[in-house]
Amino acid sequence: MTHAMVKGSNVPLDAMAVRAVLRWTPGAGIPDVDASALLLGAGGRVRSDEDFVFYNQPRHPSGLVRRLPKRSVPEGLTDTIEADLGGLDASVEQVVVAASSDGAAFAQVRDLRILLYDSASADGEPLAVFDVRPETGEETAIICGELYRRGDGWKFRAVGQGYPTGLIGLATAFGISVDETAAAEPGPAPSPTPAPSPVPGIPPAPQFPPAASGPDAQATIQHRQPAYGYPQPAAQPAPQPAYGYPQPAAAQPAHAYPQPAAAAAPAPDPNFVLPPQGPQFVRS
Repeated sequence: MTHAMVKGSNVPLDAMAVRAVLRWTPGAGIPDVDASALLLGAGGRVRSDEDFVFYNQPRHPSGLVRRLPKRSVPEGLTDTIEADLGGLDASVEQVVVAASSDGAAFAQVRDLRILLYDSASADGEPLAVFDVRPETGEETAIICGELYRRGDGWKFRAVGQGYPTGLIGLATAFGISVDETAAAEPGPAPSPTPAPSPVPGIPPAPQFPPAASGPDAQATIQHRQPAYGYPQPAAQPAPQPAYGYPQPAAAQPAHAYPQPAAAAAPAPDPNFVLPPQGPQFVRS
């Protein structure tokens, strides 16, 4: 007979090996759900970090508690924790079965329930069923139920207690050590860029400070800077104007755009005459 449970109720178990199946209805905008288990000793805390069974550690070292692969069933998706209660060490007093959501709170998860089966007849009727409902909707981890010792046997309790701090908050609440320093430590500072070696006869490329914030820093077109890492050619002297004709101004290239052709020099003035020449130029 299946026991339809309410929050806080419990039921004795005859089976010593059980499967706790989390089931929910998937859909657009609904986060994925992961099952996990914590083996608790005296004081309601884990004995070591190995007592945490979840997607990155799906099997307890004893082999007696494990997470099974997710399955798609006509009613939705399932994620399962299997526990051999009869073989567990006497120091294990509870096995907590929890659910965590990925990317959104449990307010978005539909039809979440835990179904407890006898592992010897996992395809038969469940021993107990509990519809898990979040209390605030902000929970990202929920203790769905717990298996606990009572005398020489075991019982199952419907819990439904949520945590807004996700799987990490749930794990640390029961004594799991979570090392988050690796994510918080900054990466190594980049090595300073060596200045280009000087080349004899060629001045080194000038070093430019970072652009200051302001309109110039946001300009679409910036002044061309010397190519980094290569010696720059020495500045060439401006050409001297040819005698008698005005010269066009030198065009400066605009950054990254094709340039218009240079304008042609003006035609010579037909009325132009040379100035009077000195006696050294007069024919004898």
